[in-house]
Amino acid sequence: MRALKLFITIIFLSQSTNLFAQQTESKQQKMEWFADAKLGIFIHWGVYSVNGISESWSFFNNYINHDAYLKQLNGFTAEKYNPKEWVTLIKESGAKYAVITTKHHDGVALWNTQTAKATSTVKNSAAKKDLISPFVNNLKQAGLKTGLYFSLPDWSYPDYDVFTRERKRYDINTEPKRWNAFLNYYHGQLQELSTQYNPDLVWFDGDWEHTPAEWQTDKVRHLLKAKNPNIIINSRLDQHGDYDTPEQGVPVVKPTARYWELCYTMNDSWGYQPYDHHYKSSNMIIRTLVDCITMGGNLLLDIGPKADGTIATEQVKILKDLGRWTKKHSEAIYETQTGIPNNHFSGKTSLSKDKKTLYLYIDYHTKNGFLLTGIKSKITKVELVGSKEPVSVADLNGTDYFLNFNDAGFDSDVTVLKVTLNEAIELSEDKPEAISLATLFAAPQQPDLTNFNLRKLAKNLNDGINIFQNTNLAADGLDFKSGIKNFNPKINSWVIKNAEALYKTSAGIPEGHYIGNTVLSADKQTLYLFVEGIPTGPVAIKGLANNISRIRIVGEGTMLNHEIYNKLYWSKIPGMVYIDIPKDKLDRELTIIAVLLDGPIKLYREKVGAIESNL
Repeated sequence: MRALKLFITIIFLSQSTNLFAQQTESKQQKMEWFADAKLGIFIHWGVYSVNGISESWSFFNNYINHDAYLKQLNGFTAEKYNPKEWVTLIKESGAKYAVITTKHHDGVALWNTQTAKATSTVKNSAAKKDLISPFVNNLKQAGLKTGLYFSLPDWSYPDYDVFTRERKRYDINTEPKRWNAFLNYYHGQLQELSTQYNPDLVWFDGDWEHTPAEWQTDKVRHLLKAKNPNIIINSRLDQHGDYDTPEQGVPVVKPTARYWELCYTMNDSWGYQPYDHHYKSSNMIIRTLVDCITMGGNLLLDIGPKADGTIATEQVKILKDLGRWTKKHSEAIYETQTGIPNNHFSGKTSLSKDKKTLYLYIDYHTKNGFLLTGIKSKITKVELVGSKEPVSVADLNGTDYFLNFNDAGFDSDVTVLKVTLNEAIELSEDKPEAISLATLFAAPQQPDLTNFNLRKLAKNLNDGINIFQNTNLAADGLDFKSGIKNFNPKINSWVIKNAEALYKTSAGIPEGHYIGNTVLSADKQTLYLFVEGIPTGPVAIKGLANNISRIRIVGEGTMLNHEIYNKLYWSKIPGMVYIDIPKDKLDRELTIIAVLLDGPIKLYREKVGAIESNL
């Protein structure tokens, strides 16, 4: 009898394992286009563009009353709306899919919904148009995937329980009929969207107001999958879905979810706001895309069209600039996956699906070349993506390589090197020997290793190896003696100039917060950033929870400005710090920037997931 039970248990476990494997393989097939796409365009369009106010939240938070908010329907004309031009621009940007707001929390549907008591642009706005159908038709004709944003809450619907922050219409436990009426309404709208547009993806929002049972999320999934078994659903239906959707905060480290997408604005607003001029530069956006690519995720970049259907010139420019870069570097964008650890290359990396091609992303210009270390696989070729400029490759010891190319090979935003290997990449985790004072200060030789040795020093300092601890180096660098005869005067001058970043400093901040090497002062209140070459844009710090007191260039004291982007007032996730460095203030060998904080450094490195509520 025991043997029979054991046999049945083994069969059951075997079947369960096979079923799990089949489900995993099925999901991978379903998600393949999404994982390969890397770039999508988010479109927040609605009546809120008329007055340039917060979409839905402006009346929910009582910044304007609901009646006044809905008066914007009269100014929402869409008279210059040209969906074909939109799709042409989206395709030109390099995006492979788009997600458009079919209905935000304000309940205004942008399609010709037939559900009872619905507010729509067809029946209630000056536009008198179905705005979704022509856009989706053009998307499909262009070969782009269709994504539909849908708000679960509908604060304007008379049978939805929540109205504003201060007002609630009723309690769903005491008036279940009203709640059921709402469920029929919103399920009906999803049925319409599913039937009419057969979307590839549904982007839910707002699930925090009710439980999955109250939303009847299982029914929603069944409804959507009945039309399209391969439909992709984000994680904002009930905190479970096919992929995670971090919002605004660029992840510091790779999210734990296999599939994820950063939704991100160009300025500080989702919908069109005429007085929000806090736009990121095209360079910042391109580098954010690189962040997502190299961590195995997607960027869903937002645009907010005006009430007449035109797109702001600033947004058009960013999309076109993005298109220039994606067209040139397409092979290093689509169908790539997470790269290698940054101890092998001081920068971002990605890999081809077969792991036989390594891509290196470089957001600065330099004449000093690049070091790639710990590559056990044989390198068969190194070339620049989108450029015919030759790349020189020096094999240092069989696993470490020095790469260089002429100025003409650099891209204005991010340069990409393609490293072709003879097999799926294999890495060596052997740590290189730390540089010594004797090697660092050795008299000049040919080739000149000054910059090479300083970068090695920066890496050692970043890792907590400070060879100046037992020397007479003072914070001001005065009277320093290296003790090395026939020393390199360039090295000596650099050490004296940058002494404060070498004197009693300790290991830098963890990987992900800054692309490059860092060290911290003894009191942990000053963060020193090593800046290589000439950056193509402002250098960036992610996940810095401190306030910044001041920033200056080490060794000469020049004060620098900084800007913070995407700091959400309702979220504890820090914004992105960008620091502009004037080119004429850069050190010829290696620049160091001192960032004085308001206290010992505090960093944000929590798990990335769906963040959405600004209550």
